Amino acid sequence: MTVGPVLIVGAGHAGFQVAASLRQAGFKDRLAVINDEAHLPYQRPPLSKAYLKGSGGPDTLMFRPRKFYDEHKIELIADRAIAIDRAARRLKLASGSALDYGHLVLATGARNRLLDIPNARLPNVRYLRILDDSEDLRARLASAKRVVVIGAGFIGLEFAATARIKGLEVDVLELASRVMARAVTAEVSDYFQNRHAQAGVRIHLGVMATSIEADGDEITGVSLSDGRHIPADLVVVGVGVLPNVELAAEAGLPTASGIVVDQHLLTADPAISAIGDCALFESPRFGGSLRLESVQNATDHARCVAARLTGEDRPYDGQPWFWSDQGDDKLQIAGLTTGYDKVVLRGDPAQKAFSAFCYRAGKLVGIESVNRAGDHMFGRRFLGMHRQLAPEHAADPGFDLKAALA
Repeated sequence: MTVGPVLIVGAGHAGFQVAASLRQAGFKDRLAVINDEAHLPYQRPPLSKAYLKGSGGPDTLMFRPRKFYDEHKIELIADRAIAIDRAARRLKLASGSALDYGHLVLATGARNRLLDIPNARLPNVRYLRILDDSEDLRARLASAKRVVVIGAGFIGLEFAATARIKGLEVDVLELASRVMARAVTAEVSDYFQNRHAQAGVRIHLGVMATSIEADGDEITGVSLSDGRHIPADLVVVGVGVLPNVELAAEAGLPTASGIVVDQHLLTADPAISAIGDCALFESPRFGGSLRLESVQNATDHARCVAARLTGEDRPYDGQPWFWSDQGDDKLQIAGLTTGYDKVVLRGDPAQKAFSAFCYRAGKLVGIESVNRAGDHMFGRRFLGMHRQLAPEHAADPGFDLKAALA
């Protein structure tokens, strides 16, 4: 199968994996990764958890050392893609150079949604998405005393847990009525809210920040929609992300809440694929289009595209899974639990180990596990097999989940 040079825009989990998988599958043509960060490709999940908490350097995060790319003839080009000439199959870079491609893979990821309130651009209003953000926050945590976290999603709560462990006073603001409301069941939300409160994190629900107060460039606090004022010298914002679709859109490719791709992760142009956080993909498994933000989704997308480019074309049918480490607790999710109408608990929240088995119209759609890795691994395998488990069996502690896999 002749493809020609493959260019990959983006060096996150998706971009790295497609390059590694292509070489592993025997791809011989030119292979280049366009990386707009001044680092070797690196892991992102530790940025809001272990890396933020620890003292190790950036080398602890790298997927592979420089030697790996040299040995596998994977070019790392430190530049930014600014335009696609689809007719000529040429990618234009910010440096002024241009690269020809046989196939182009867009792994452009997503960027933080920015806060739009007074004083939101002050130096001590920070976001957490890339390695430089985490490095910056590590330094600021050393001198900060009171932090306000805006947003109680995964990133906000992971950061809050780390800041509290480091001894800071921590307040978390969330407009919704519970933490992680878009991602997990009420039962799991309640557990984590209680655990953060026990650790001394103050969580304020149903409120929004209306202004960041300051004395010159120095933050003094945050004003809330209910009239309260919370003192702070550092503000960390985690209010979601926006997919980076602009490069594709300007090239005339269809975009919506992501770069539109089919079941094979191809855009409307057969010479261009899109994968990872930026891709809105057709999913036979879920009967619609999805855009997912997870390491699993990024790496599985990458492997699917690499297989297609080396002669093994198949629709993408990955089983989603996610995780979040918050303090001493590990949350693991198998499947997609949004839209559930029934929750069955297995285990006991009071014992700090339980799972929420989520059903929709009588069908098991996902499992949210807290400190029960066995349930999570069962969920990944079981849901991947398109099997079903009766709610009464999920609730029965004596029921052998392994037997259900047989």
